[in-house]
Amino acid sequence: MLEEKNDNLQDADGNVANDSNESVQVETKITETETTTEHTAPETIEASEENTVAATEKEMINTEAVTEHVNQKALNSIDDSNAEESEDETLKDRHQIPMQDYDTLSMEQLVDELQILVANDKVMSVKDHVEEIKKAFLAKYNHFIEEKKEEYHNENPDTTEDFQYHFPLKTKFDQSYSTYRDNKNTHFKSLQTNLKTNLENRLAIVEELKELINPQENIKDTLKHFNELRDRWKNAGSIPKDKYNHVWNNYHFHVENFYDYLHLDREARDLDFKHNLEQKQKIVARVEELVKEADVNKAFRELQDLHRIWKEDIGPISKEYRDVIWNQFSDLTKQMHDKREVLFEKQRGTEQENLEKKKEIIAAIEVLATVKVNAHSQWLGQIEKVEALRTAFFSAGKVPSDVNEETWGAFKLAVRNFNSFKNSFYKEIKREQNENLAKKNALVAKAQELQESTDFAATTPIMKKIQDEWKQIGHVPRKYSDKIWKEFKDACNHYFNKLKEQKDEHSVEEIEAFDKKKAYLETLREYQLTGDHKTDLDAIKLHIETWKNFGKVPFPRRHIEGKFNKILDALFDKLSLSKKDTDMLRFANRMDHLSENNDTRKIENEKIFLMRKIDEVQNEIFQLENNIQFFTNTRNAKKENSIVLEVRKNIAIHKESLGVWKEKLKQLRNIKQE
Repeated sequence: MLEEKNDNLQDADGNVANDSNESVQVETKITETETTTEHTAPETIEASEENTVAATEKEMINTEAVTEHVNQKALNSIDDSNAEESEDETLKDRHQIPMQDYDTLSMEQLVDELQILVANDKVMSVKDHVEEIKKAFLAKYNHFIEEKKEEYHNENPDTTEDFQYHFPLKTKFDQSYSTYRDNKNTHFKSLQTNLKTNLENRLAIVEELKELINPQENIKDTLKHFNELRDRWKNAGSIPKDKYNHVWNNYHFHVENFYDYLHLDREARDLDFKHNLEQKQKIVARVEELVKEADVNKAFRELQDLHRIWKEDIGPISKEYRDVIWNQFSDLTKQMHDKREVLFEKQRGTEQENLEKKKEIIAAIEVLATVKVNAHSQWLGQIEKVEALRTAFFSAGKVPSDVNEETWGAFKLAVRNFNSFKNSFYKEIKREQNENLAKKNALVAKAQELQESTDFAATTPIMKKIQDEWKQIGHVPRKYSDKIWKEFKDACNHYFNKLKEQKDEHSVEEIEAFDKKKAYLETLREYQLTGDHKTDLDAIKLHIETWKNFGKVPFPRRHIEGKFNKILDALFDKLSLSKKDTDMLRFANRMDHLSENNDTRKIENEKIFLMRKIDEVQNEIFQLENNIQFFTNTRNAKKENSIVLEVRKNIAIHKESLGVWKEKLKQLRNIKQE
């Protein structure tokens, strides 16, 4: 079948099989003519000439076959790339995005690069870039996690818990890659639907082209139909890349059939042939310039575009030029392909150099894994050297793909051996540090036990001894160091602050306040009530306010406050106040005193006491009211006996008491808010 021709660009440009047959027929006629003319030649000479011609023809055919085979490799690489980009036109943009050597970037740089590509570029144009970034990132990340896991098990040899490590950078990478993957899936779904429809449309156009070769139809109508088919073909859209060459070759084959076998207006056909030839000659001229271009990759990408134009946009030319122009184009393509291969060979040479560098780095790490040192400072130097070598390894660039895994495995093994060698030293240090941790924990417990002691004479020497012992103990594991030191320091500071408070001289203001209060206390003892309730009450309140204004007294001399309260109690007893008013005045004075001294502990205790008393009184009232309800439900409910009256009296007393307790709680809460 015609549709099953070889999928190559040469077939698309000319009917090689037909041209070859015609060439053989011409040569046969010439041979027959020569034989007739030279009938007098001896048979041996004729046979010799025929053998020579046959040998020459065979040699030419073999040479052409070899040339065609060599050129075909270059053509196939372009065809494959064009087929892929024809399927998805966004792939063309990938040439504009530089492909970095991602192996040399750090994990942070790789994540930044991924985020930029996903956010700013079309999903398929960065496909190769994203996959290279993913490969480089995961290689570094897995190596990083392996080291962290090894450190964890070395620090916790007896643990049964699974190793877990949260790495925020990996989360950022996963989020960006997930966004890329979702975008790619959405793009593919849309693309697949269109590809199938476009393929069906193009195949239908090819079928219509076959039917055009019909001598019974009017030439003008046929030509009009042909032009319509060409327009439909140009706008038919992308098709699957695995069908690309096959479908295009069939299309060109039937277009050429239309030109070659349909008896069209020769003048119109020749003009079209001429135009197409001029276009192809321009392409050939441009490729001749591209062969001299210094930027090989840029030139090759343009050559790829020119192949696409040759195949998709330009129609056939007359048979006499088809092979000539195509061979020129094919030979130039081969030259460009060779230049590109040289460039690739140079890159492969660079990869080989990178491999040698990485081998040297691995060897250097292996040496460091055998050098024994016995001090932490020396190990820090060794670790710094390995870190520098690690950085150099990641910066060395790509190596040949066939040894990439092997090289990476050798690097990981060398680093793992160094870490094991290093960890054997730190395991011993770890054991000593754990012993030190146990000793310091014991000292912390002892300091916390003594921090509230008021027996300063006996406790102070012990606390000083504890501090000296702490200094003699060595390092503890770093993760406990700050915590245990803070606990020990807080306990010691708490005790010595109390000691300092007891020993320090009292402030001048407090001593002054004490002297004033002491003098005022003497005058207050001589104070006599006038007998007028309001006058006496105002006077007592004034005494309380004056006393408060004197300020705080030294801690050891606070007993003077008790003396003042006793005098007040005596005055309240003489004052003709209700029990409730007296109680409230005394309570207010006591709470002011606690507030003035900022004694939050006693204030909080007073609050708890009041709330408990309120609950008790309320429960008592509830019980008494239940008892009243019981008596009112009896037969003699209308006539209340003495027991009921007594219960009602108790309820009234409790309610009055409840009011006092609630008022005290209210005052206390106001003090706390202030």
